[in-house]
Amino acid sequence: MSDRGTLFETIRRRLFTAVIGDVMDTAGLTRQFLPPELRPLTPETIIVGRAMPVLEADCFADTIGHSGQPDAFGLMLQALDDLKTDEVYICAGASLRYALWGELMSRRAIALGAAGAVVDGFHRDTRGILDSGFPVFSRGAYAQDQRLRGRVIDFRCPIEFANGVRVAPGDIIVGDIDGVLAIPADAADAIVQAALTKVEAEDDVRARIERGEATAKIFDETGVM
Repeated sequence: MSDRGTLFETIRRRLFTAVIGDVMDTAGLTRQFLPPELRPLTPETIIVGRAMPVLEADCFADTIGHSGQPDAFGLMLQALDDLKTDEVYICAGASLRYALWGELMSRRAIALGAAGAVVDGFHRDTRGILDSGFPVFSRGAYAQDQRLRGRVIDFRCPIEFANGVRVAPGDIIVGDIDGVLAIPADAADAIVQAALTKVEAEDDVRARIERGEATAKIFDETGVM
């Protein structure tokens, strides 16, 4: 399943974060879920794509950039314009004093074919983002602008979230109503295949439960619950 388009479509149609997380635990990848505070704007929102990590940092209003002029957003606009098809703008490093994503960023990301945005902080322009249909996960809505408070200082670099989870460029990001996780790029095919196998086993367990079988007996026989 090395074709990423096929992989993403398989994840989107047949898998979900809970089952992917379970098989990663089994594989020894036990710290792959991003902070639980990161939530979708709507319950049906799903993100599947390659990570384009973005590193943010707090600053002050009088910060001067390399040009000798006030540096409005740091590298944010360059990072946004560098998004590729099926990539996820995934950002960490900021405090919770300002928003990291908004409607106009969503519109630009859509034009570039991006798969979504995951920001360890707030979004704003909620109505505009919802109207655009662009998938966004964040800690919630807060309108205060990052212009005077934060800068993107690097992108396409490894980043670390507050709970210690690290995301590298090209990792597979999956998000749904139950959370957001990162599948290491070099393990993606194996993890997805294992998750598909587990889904089939869970379908069988579900059928047995509906027939009235005891869960303890089913777990003893299958190891699935």
